[in-house]
Amino acid sequence: MSSENKVLAVNDDLPIRTGAPVHSGKVRSVYWLDAVDSARLISERGYPVAADATLAIMVISDRISAFECIWRGEGGLAGVPGKGAALNAISNHWFRRFREQGLAASHILEVPHPLVWIVQKARPVMIEAIARQYITGSMWRAYARGEREFCGIRLPDGLRKDQKLPALLITPSTKGILQGIPGVPAQDDVNVSRDDLRNNYAAFQFRSAADVDRYETLLREGFEVISGELARLDQVFVDTKFEFGYARDAAGDEQLIYMDEVGTPDSSRIWDGPAWRDGRVVENSKESFRQLLLNYFPDPDILLNKDRMPERVALARDNELPASVLMEVSATYVGIAEKIIGQPLALPEDPRQEIIAMLGAEFDLLR
Repeated sequence: MSSENKVLAVNDDLPIRTGAPVHSGKVRSVYWLDAVDSARLISERGYPVAADATLAIMVISDRISAFECIWRGEGGLAGVPGKGAALNAISNHWFRRFREQGLAASHILEVPHPLVWIVQKARPVMIEAIARQYITGSMWRAYARGEREFCGIRLPDGLRKDQKLPALLITPSTKGILQGIPGVPAQDDVNVSRDDLRNNYAAFQFRSAADVDRYETLLREGFEVISGELARLDQVFVDTKFEFGYARDAAGDEQLIYMDEVGTPDSSRIWDGPAWRDGRVVENSKESFRQLLLNYFPDPDILLNKDRMPERVALARDNELPASVLMEVSATYVGIAEKIIGQPLALPEDPRQEIIAMLGAEFDLLR
């Protein structure tokens, strides 16, 4: 079977019986189950959640987004072979490590297929929880312009690009547009300080000011688990984004949990250790694809300047990238996934039909 046939590019049209409209993001689609099917699966599968919890089938695609656009390759290659399976496998690995270390649960209840999660509905905290161990990317660009304060944290003069920071920095930003918070503009992805969160915890959907401390602890501990294990694999964990939310356990008590994905090449920067010691940055993350796009197109400002978003959308829509580019990205994702999980990655042969057959035969969820 050719590579393009193994790619799951469209994941929002599966014949899954739902109780609400399908929510489709840049990479994942969420099929919310109705109350009857949710209760049935909780009972049949023994999930450790409240008996009346709402469940969903979350299907990851092989699409690749960068600079807020979806990109495709020539010859009908509408995604990156193995990307979805790599992201799921890496997240599953880290979430399992977090549970083993006693950190916190995640929203994932079962992984019945390499591209599928069964999850419980959670109430998200409205921040992107970002942790940085090295100064690079957007933080370096701001630092090079003379900025020294980030999310209420003061950095010293004299830092160099890609240098390890004196301590792990937590630099959260808003998730969506939040209204009426003093000193915080009503814009998406605005940096906020720890004081902003503690003084306005309810506006950010935290249950209490103490849970702001709790999220920071879970972020630091999660970062340390991933960073330590990657170091043993001779990889450098540079920075990452976590997401948090609240979900009820089997007793009906609301708990702060990890959400979305964690420690993946989409949500993190991971550098190759041997290259780093040699003075070179070799990305084992989506950053390599971003840099490739910046070098590939003659006017990279289109990709960096938000005021040129219509041009950027047209650029992604009207240009097919060389298939070799997406296969190079595939090698990066599959390669780092296999390093992390310690075994060959299970890649679906016909993902769409496999998912449909599995959800019908094992879960009776087809309409």
